[in-house]
Amino acid sequence: MATFNYTVDTQPMAEEMSSVSRHVNVTTGAVVSMQTAVIAAEERATDHLCSNVNRGFYSLIRSQISQKLAKLQSEVDSQMIQLTQQKNALLGIKNRMQKDYNMISKRYIKLFHGLNGNLKNRIFELDKPTIDFACKEIDKVSNRTKYLTAMVPINQLESISFSQKIIASNIKQKGLGVINSMKWFIHEMNVQKKLTDKILINDNAISKTGTSCIPVVIYECNRDRSNRMNFDIVVSTAGLNSNAISEIRNSIYGQIGIVKWSDKPAKTNEISGEFSKMVNASSRSARVKDLTLKMFQSNNFLTV
Repeated sequence: MATFNYTVDTQPMAEEMSSVSRHVNVTTGAVVSMQTAVIAAEERATDHLCSNVNRGFYSLIRSQISQKLAKLQSEVDSQMIQLTQQKNALLGIKNRMQKDYNMISKRYIKLFHGLNGNLKNRIFELDKPTIDFACKEIDKVSNRTKYLTAMVPINQLESISFSQKIIASNIKQKGLGVINSMKWFIHEMNVQKKLTDKILINDNAISKTGTSCIPVVIYECNRDRSNRMNFDIVVSTAGLNSNAISEIRNSIYGQIGIVKWSDKPAKTNEISGEFSKMVNASSRSARVKDLTLKMFQSNNFLTV
């Protein structure tokens, strides 16, 4: 069998593989450099993005706060202007009320001073002698030492007795005037008392026999559930004692059986007015008052 031996030269292949290995190493370095550059670029981009986002968020928040601040500032300014206007209006009202009060108070003070003066004059005129004695004579008598003190130093020793006599005569003259005033006052009091006794009603005159018209109210009512009607009599107490009232009631009770009653066609204005006054003066509720007036208007009563 034939044998063939071949010799293959691997040197070019080895050189090419070495060249490929160098290129691979260069490529690996380029990839590593590129990866490093990419990571640095991504970091820079991330920082740039974060800084822009932070700046944008800060700007947004600041813008919102500025808008709210401007809005609130405008509201505060408007409220301040309104409060200032109201303050000025209140101050104007206060000044006007103060002026009105001063004007009215001056007017009423003048009026009351005038009334006080008129009342004082009228009261003084009612008892002029006593007022003159109390307001004038008493002051003169109390201050006579001050009025007459200048007479002693200017007189000589021999004229002191004459001065004392003059002072005594002056005091006697003033005392006589006071006595006359008191006498006139007592006389006027007696005259007024006599005149008052003539004007006033004497108790003895009441007991005199005479004819008097006494108003009497006779009403019929039912006091229980027995449907039995009872009569009651109301007598005026003006100018009457208990005995007279009892006599009038007994006399009416004795004649109540023969009294003839008749329908009253219409109520008089006096009775309606008095009843309305009594109802309005009552402390009952408005419903009770209205029902009472309605029952009074719809009711008919009998008269003698």
